[in-house]
Amino acid sequence: MELTLVLSQIESENDAEMERVLKQYNTENGHTFTFDPKEEDARIRLCRGLVAALGRPLTPRCQSTCLETLRILSRDKRVLAPVGTREGILTLARLAQIRLPAGDAEEKAGSGSGSGSEAEEERVVVVESLKCMCNIVFNSADAQQAAADVQLAQGLCALLRASTPAHHEVGLFSLRLLFLLSALRLDVREDLCREMRALTLLTQLLERVLDVRWVGPYEAAAPSTQTPPVPYNDNERAMEALKALFNITMSDSSEEDADHQLRLIVAIMRHLLLLRTQTEEKTEEAHSHAINLLSNIQASCLDVLVDVPMQGGLEEYGGKNMDVIQVLLDFMEKRIDRGANYKEGLTPVLSLLTESSRQHRDIRRYLKARVLPPLKDVRNRPEVGSTLRNKLVRLMTHVDMGVKQSAAEFLFVLCKESVDSLVKYTGYGSAAGLLLARGLLGGGRGETQYSEDEDSDTEEYKSAKPFINPITGHVEEPMPFEEMTEEQKEYEAQKLANMFDQLTRQQLIKPMGVRKDGTLVPLEKTVGECTINSSDSDSD
Repeated sequence: MELTLVLSQIESENDAEMERVLKQYNTENGHTFTFDPKEEDARIRLCRGLVAALGRPLTPRCQSTCLETLRILSRDKRVLAPVGTREGILTLARLAQIRLPAGDAEEKAGSGSGSGSEAEEERVVVVESLKCMCNIVFNSADAQQAAADVQLAQGLCALLRASTPAHHEVGLFSLRLLFLLSALRLDVREDLCREMRALTLLTQLLERVLDVRWVGPYEAAAPSTQTPPVPYNDNERAMEALKALFNITMSDSSEEDADHQLRLIVAIMRHLLLLRTQTEEKTEEAHSHAINLLSNIQASCLDVLVDVPMQGGLEEYGGKNMDVIQVLLDFMEKRIDRGANYKEGLTPVLSLLTESSRQHRDIRRYLKARVLPPLKDVRNRPEVGSTLRNKLVRLMTHVDMGVKQSAAEFLFVLCKESVDSLVKYTGYGSAAGLLLARGLLGGGRGETQYSEDEDSDTEEYKSAKPFINPITGHVEEPMPFEEMTEEQKEYEAQKLANMFDQLTRQQLIKPMGVRKDGTLVPLEKTVGECTINSSDSDSD
């Protein structure tokens, strides 16, 4: 459809004709995401006309049609100047029934009463307004919009604090809009932390959506095998809340009870990690968001993950409940096995496990027992095989620096930051990058202090230790002498001479020679005698 026709109907203020041509335009462009640059000016005028029309008293049906058109146009960031302003945002907020501070939008688009069809039409208006604002916040950076964004965040918090929106899409897009504001507007994020108590708000919302039932301080009732999956709609809202919380926890909260709120979040994440949703894919997605959020929270609060009573508690690990730690470990291995998107998919869980191990001894000991059990296989290189240790050692030489460092740091912490222990499990070659970065190529320990506990060697490792190549981390089979090249023979001879020299310097062996009378003396004396005899013979 020609935009000139659409513009003429918008400017005519004939609601029926405007609705008709806009519906046709929406049908033709509903799946359009790339627009003709030649029509850019016309689309800007259309945006301006739509904002003006939405400021008039239109019927909800016509409002929803205008908003659908505006949502399509808002995919193009180059035409948002008339919409991404304070006035444009306030108009959309009013239609979304978001009550803004200072009376800017105190009148709602409708009360929600009336017949079922009217209520449904008003709901569509609210949802379309929220979708438009999501696009505008994502695509527009107009300076005039900044003040409105703060007010919009305040209104969203007030809406979510009052109650959970009755309709799923209203709640979902309200949370998504809050997520975008907290992600893209630094000033809004700071206000959410400082003045709007968003940490408390979103924590309480998660409690409701996930049906958390507290049975003790920071302890939610554990789900059982009979616990039904989290409903799809509840899971979708929970994930949007988790994404917003991730942004907010990137800033230091000024709430008086921030430490308490962070511990509540950890407890709720523990509950979520033990739940399942309607599909395995959605469960993994929810767990991924939970892990991302936990990686933002200070490590001192992570004891909540394991400070939960369990029947027949594992005394080996201080009686702590390691169910969630095992879930995290399984999640990590699944992401490694996937073999793709390590940067975003794997490094958060590696970081979380590393910091929790660094701060909490029982978590570290549990992970050490499963990732680096007592070493028995010394015939294969550390990176060869299907164990979790093998997989992580392979990652230590990954091309992505972040992935490589994350895997190496995790194993280093499990080894209590001992260079000798790390080299034992990974080989010096794999560990060299981390040790170089830490200034530990010559050996030693990292800066973190760890308790003294078990690190016993197996009989297999003890017997093979003298024959392990520290560079490769395994016992190398010697090559038959007759198969060596001349260069390899020379190299082996030189290596043998160097070994003898080192043993001599350390006085572990003392080379001896035989005099003419058959007695043994230190080798240097026989060499001296040979030199003297040689000189005597020359003088003759």
